[in-house]
Amino acid sequence: MPKFGFVFPGQGSQKSGMLTALAAQHPCIEEAFQEASEAISIDLWGISTTDTSGLLDQTHITQPALLAASVAIWRLWINEGGPLPDLLAGHSLGEYSALVCAGVLTLKDAARVVHRRGQYMQEAVPSGTGGMAAILGLEDEKIIAICKQVEQGAVVSAANFNSMGQTVIAGEKAAVERAMLACKEAGAKRALPLNVSVPSHCALMLPAARRLCEDLAQITFQTPSVPVVQNINGLVAKNPNDIRENLLKQLYMPVQWVDTITCMRGLGLGRIVECGPGKVLCGLIKRIEPEIECYGTEDPDSFAQAKSALTN
Repeated sequence: MPKFGFVFPGQGSQKSGMLTALAAQHPCIEEAFQEASEAISIDLWGISTTDTSGLLDQTHITQPALLAASVAIWRLWINEGGPLPDLLAGHSLGEYSALVCAGVLTLKDAARVVHRRGQYMQEAVPSGTGGMAAILGLEDEKIIAICKQVEQGAVVSAANFNSMGQTVIAGEKAAVERAMLACKEAGAKRALPLNVSVPSHCALMLPAARRLCEDLAQITFQTPSVPVVQNINGLVAKNPNDIRENLLKQLYMPVQWVDTITCMRGLGLGRIVECGPGKVLCGLIKRIEPEIECYGTEDPDSFAQAKSALTN
């Protein structure tokens, strides 16, 4: 059987009511949310399914809620006799989900860490002073050069290399706006500001990384039972200390998603399952490696389709 992998989404994939259809049929979905909720004393399932105040979109809630969602689907996959993937990877926050599913971290430890990670990220940059933007249709090299040209002593840099022709920049708001304008003048098809409260994966996150370092140092990291491709370099990491260090760097260094998927393809993967709500990563993967078949898992029908395709 051809090799296949699992990928885990990051912030932006959360939505109110996520996984309710799966949970109606499978108790293990709510059980995973309950386990994560107990770790941080917050009702993540209640927020995910019934909250209408926007709490789910606050970074310190989004992160543990998405972690719980991905781990819940993974546990359902295993419980239902789904085959074990050959590789795992996660986009930004999703890397923590991948590491839980690979046995590197426990769900409770990861929930506590990503809850604090979200708090540290928000506190590192005062609200309204940072920004992110998606640059479409411009080469990475030009975007990197433009960010350096317009920074003027401020922070602005490439944050996510999501796919060919889609790169996200992050930094101080005014510098991001200068970069957006310069990218459009250089030929970008579009430069779209993103509705985020935190400019992730740039130097503004260094204070958050320093605080997160203390939390990660107190957690035991195990050797992964399934290889995990990490964000900062698109390479498989096996040593627990390297994995811990790469998680810290991930906060202030760009997500190398193109390299991650290219690595997975190079290791022989022909099929990938997106383990979490939505299909954002499937869309990116199709642009990076069109020959890879992608499957979603967020509802009973897509889950059954993925399981059938990967079992047969």
